[in-house]
Amino acid sequence: MAPSSRGRPSRGTSRGRRRVRGEGRGKGTYAATHSNKPIFYSTRVEEQVQSDAEASEIQAVEEKDEQDPSSGNEDGEKSGTTAHPYSVLLQSLNTNNNTQRGSPKRKKRKLDGEGLNRLAVKETLEEQLAENVLEDAGSSSSGESSPDEETESQDGNQQGYDPFNEHVADPNEAQLERAVQEVEQGKYHTLKSNLQSGFLCSLMIPESHNHPSDASAAFLGRTEDFPLKQRLRAPAAKLLPFLTDACSHLARSIFDYQDVLFSERTLSNAEDLRKLICLHSINHIFKTRHKVIKNNARIMKENSEEDIELRDQGFTRPKVLIVLPTKQACVRYVELLVALCEPEQQENKKRFLDLYAHAAEELSEDKPEDFRELFSGNDDDLFRLGMKFTRKTIKYFSQFYSSDIIFASPLGLRMAIGEAGSKKKDHDFLSSIEILIIDQADSLSMQNWEHVEYVFEHLNLQPKEAHGCDFSRVKSWYLNGHAKFVRQTVLFSAFNFPALNWLYLRQMLNIAGKVKYKKPCEGAMLDLGCPLKQTFSRFGFVTPVTEPDERFNYFTTGLVPLLLKQSNRHTGGKQGVLVYLPSYADFVRVRNHLSTSPTTQNISFGAISEYTSVQEVARARSHFFSGRHSVLLYTERAHHFRRYRLRGVNKVIMYGLPENPIFYREIVAGYLGASLAEGKVTASEAGVRSLFSRLDMLKLERIVGTKRVPSLMKEKLGDTFDFV
Repeated sequence: MAPSSRGRPSRGTSRGRRRVRGEGRGKGTYAATHSNKPIFYSTRVEEQVQSDAEASEIQAVEEKDEQDPSSGNEDGEKSGTTAHPYSVLLQSLNTNNNTQRGSPKRKKRKLDGEGLNRLAVKETLEEQLAENVLEDAGSSSSGESSPDEETESQDGNQQGYDPFNEHVADPNEAQLERAVQEVEQGKYHTLKSNLQSGFLCSLMIPESHNHPSDASAAFLGRTEDFPLKQRLRAPAAKLLPFLTDACSHLARSIFDYQDVLFSERTLSNAEDLRKLICLHSINHIFKTRHKVIKNNARIMKENSEEDIELRDQGFTRPKVLIVLPTKQACVRYVELLVALCEPEQQENKKRFLDLYAHAAEELSEDKPEDFRELFSGNDDDLFRLGMKFTRKTIKYFSQFYSSDIIFASPLGLRMAIGEAGSKKKDHDFLSSIEILIIDQADSLSMQNWEHVEYVFEHLNLQPKEAHGCDFSRVKSWYLNGHAKFVRQTVLFSAFNFPALNWLYLRQMLNIAGKVKYKKPCEGAMLDLGCPLKQTFSRFGFVTPVTEPDERFNYFTTGLVPLLLKQSNRHTGGKQGVLVYLPSYADFVRVRNHLSTSPTTQNISFGAISEYTSVQEVARARSHFFSGRHSVLLYTERAHHFRRYRLRGVNKVIMYGLPENPIFYREIVAGYLGASLAEGKVTASEAGVRSLFSRLDMLKLERIVGTKRVPSLMKEKLGDTFDFV
């Protein structure tokens, strides 16, 4: 059975959810069509030389006209007739060279398999050199310099420092090995500081690394300070003319290839975060490509009989993986990449717009802003997209093994990888990921977080097949199995939660260090706008395994009697009790107890979960508002995906605190506040009661505030706390 996006209701299935032909994993088409070559021959490098080193308009047109078997011309656009002026030009150049040299024709000689491979690579590199010569002549005549002829110093910042070379391209092997051992043993220096913008910055770096005395000592205030390729400097200045203090520090961490956990993503800074990530990702792609082309030219110029060790590649081509919750989020990233690259051609763009960029759906203004940002446009959560970047062209829907950047949802990636034990399971395209971006992690947690963990389990593993890899060019830290210690992981989320924190502690192993950004919380309970009694009840547990059972026992013994009292009209009980449940497992357990327990036979209740049909939801809401049902069970995912405006709520019982503090305000201030405004309940009758344990510290901090958390966790002060 195919994996599903657990917790995801039928919202995205009716619009925008179409399976895309040709969107699969990719099986290395180029290598497959040249299967008669030895397995260690770098057909991937040959393809890169032929396609990525485009230096003239003629070559760009020829690449467009070539029929790529990986994707074809699926947009329905007819290709024009392909001319071959470039081949004629190469032939004339070779003829002129032979004539000038006056050398006789070369004698034919027999070549073994290795000789044939060397000859094929040499011929390909000769073609590339001819292209560069032609480009040099064109650029010199026009007075313009080629972006690919930048020096190493131009690729860095104004001081000439380039973290790309220090961390990825040419790291010191001895220092890398020592840092890997320290990371495995957990030997870190921890530096903490307060930024002027109010952020708390916590930096962890291996002990052997040089480290500043303060985690906030360095920042990048302008795009001119970024270590960018020359061709990206002007677009970057247009895209990011101004950087806030927080973005300046965040840019330093990102461009220094450190792991980053930024748990303060908001609607106001989301666009700047996307711009930083797109700029860093495309800069990494361009520098990697430039390094390979430069070494290819060096191989051609050197004596072919001498062995030159140039290690500048991974096992496979994809270097950047960006995990997003919806197709619309993917569209936002792609638009920024196009603005930075300024390509002359975009292959399969029409197909991309048709499948991803649907017209924005008119969402009600009553819906919160974060809801409209997430679900406007195409909210399909099943997608995967490969993008290939050449000097003048962007190609959408390229095969994974010929792509530079992969965009995907967790569900889309899991279906591309396959299940354990499957013959078609393939994770080799993730073996050489050097930058991993996960944006809107809080939204991904509402889909199925197991898919995210499944992706991490298959990152940077040794590939099962060669896929045309030239192992003589593979970086040594790939061969040594240290790719996960060099990979940069960047996580953006509106808030931190235990599963995300676990990734930070266990899966973010970068030898350059890892940094966490957060802000002290004032507390969502202070921003309700209405006077309500808020009660927080703490329960104890022996081990984390028994915590769910202890929570259920506290609910049945301490809160169910209150439900019985509220449901009894004869005792003057005020009906309209909303029971908020953070997980579907809790929902099923409480629902079954209310349905089968002899003590709860007098409680009339309705239920709304993420799997409840539209008709049943309407019936439950109507019965609850009219008083026919005195209790309504309501799950967190149902609220996340629907944001219902429930009426008739007089009391709220939170079986567990919500992860998102916005939900607390919407339920308490929104539902209870509406009843207060309508005069259906008084402030003394209304109220909210929440259960929490020591495992809920992150949730509790966002609700009551950072300063109040320690007092609520102390055993000596009791287990019930009232705030008015």
